[in-house]
Amino acid sequence: MSIIAGQGDAAVSMALLWARSGDTEGGEGGRTAPGPKPALSVDAVVAAAIEVADAETMAGLSMRTVAERLGRSSMALYTYVPGKAELLDLMYDRVHAELSGPPAGDGAGEDWRAAVTVWAGELRALCLRHPWVLQVSYARPVLGPHEQAVLESLLGALDGAGLPPRTLRAVVSSLFHYVRGSARTAAESGRAATATGVSDAEWWAGRSALLAEFAPDFAARFPRSVRLAAESSSPREGGGSGTAWEREQDDVFAEGLAVLLDGVEAAAQRHRATGAPAAPAR
Repeated sequence: MSIIAGQGDAAVSMALLWARSGDTEGGEGGRTAPGPKPALSVDAVVAAAIEVADAETMAGLSMRTVAERLGRSSMALYTYVPGKAELLDLMYDRVHAELSGPPAGDGAGEDWRAAVTVWAGELRALCLRHPWVLQVSYARPVLGPHEQAVLESLLGALDGAGLPPRTLRAVVSSLFHYVRGSARTAAESGRAATATGVSDAEWWAGRSALLAEFAPDFAARFPRSVRLAAESSSPREGGGSGTAWEREQDDVFAEGLAVLLDGVEAAAQRHRATGAPAAPAR
């Protein structure tokens, strides 16, 4: 089930999201090293929460588990972050800092397609490094600076395509959905093998045998599906980075993105043919 962000105190969340730094120094504080414990900070609490979510998924995230990772009591955290809802907003925005930077495109010419391709690949990689972000619904953004910078980078890349505003909104939405959907499938595949103790290869082998037993006419009834499955460049493999299955998914993602961008390019060409003004550059 999706987690809806922005459920905490709105004023507190926005103040924390847009603050330039934590309340005190000691962003790496809270470790159990000899001597006095260093001061905590908002940054240290958020970083520890991200570590918990990365290691244990969102199901393992609580103020208590974050406090334990920092070697503190739960009550010590409330001085910096009032609760889990506000903490989630900060975590979600913070991981997007990994992609923050100047707009990927130069606003003109033919570089927009390469820039969007880089942007999409980096966002997908971020989602796979932090799969819990895929559990956070995209219906309500947290409106933090790093999340906004990711959108701004995409808009900067798309400036060169010269799309009208209505089409630009549709393209932006489609790109986010495509990237997150691809990452979700890859993340869930890995999680399924871990959760069940059965690799993808074992699961497919078992189900295929049963399918042959209970639906011997499957190939005749669904010939296109069979041909599509046969086009796979590798057997389904479970677990571990760099598997043939993961490499195939990377290839499928790249090819699907290219087809999507073909459509964007065609829409841009149609728009230019009409002579109508494009969306204004930021």
